[in-house]
Amino acid sequence: MNSSVKNKKKKPLPPQYFIAVVPGFPLRDEVTQIKHYMALHFDSGHALRSPPHVTLHMPFRWREDRENLLFKALNCFSSGRQPFNLTLENFGAFAPRVIYIHVRSSGELDQLQKSLVRMARETLKLDNAVYKGRAFNPHITVAFRDLRRPAFAMAWKEFASRKFSGEFAVNAIVLLKHNGKLWEIRKEFDFEE
Repeated sequence: MNSSVKNKKKKPLPPQYFIAVVPGFPLRDEVTQIKHYMALHFDSGHALRSPPHVTLHMPFRWREDRENLLFKALNCFSSGRQPFNLTLENFGAFAPRVIYIHVRSSGELDQLQKSLVRMARETLKLDNAVYKGRAFNPHITVAFRDLRRPAFAMAWKEFASRKFSGEFAVNAIVLLKHNGKLWEIRKEFDFEE
């Protein structure tokens, strides 16, 4: 192998971000407790690596030195939007790995998500081909990825009929950033000025 090729280091990838709505407290704490329960009883703690959220735009990579462009676009997108309420109701599953809290259908949320994806594609040139064609299915994940099939069966047996309800005001979108271990809220963009 050529030594010049061997000595070339790969450039580190830019950090990952995604855009979501995040419930306020105390609902956020209540959902986090369910995630802790899943980790303790079903050995599925991966969902604890992010705050409870409804994803509006899937993860994407963005250079840190261009973060201000991202902030500016999201601030413009958010300003002047009308707040609305979202209702959480019971649990759902994507077998055989995911258990989530169901978000009741909301025209306002659907419109927000479609508008955000369009803005991201047109203004920020973000076009995630992996997720093209997938329908928007709003939910708040409480167990996934590391939830093994036998544990999923046991957890879903418990959560399929378990009741949950909550409501929160959507008055901002949130940019989350991966720090190498978990997702942290990087910045909130309020709807009203």
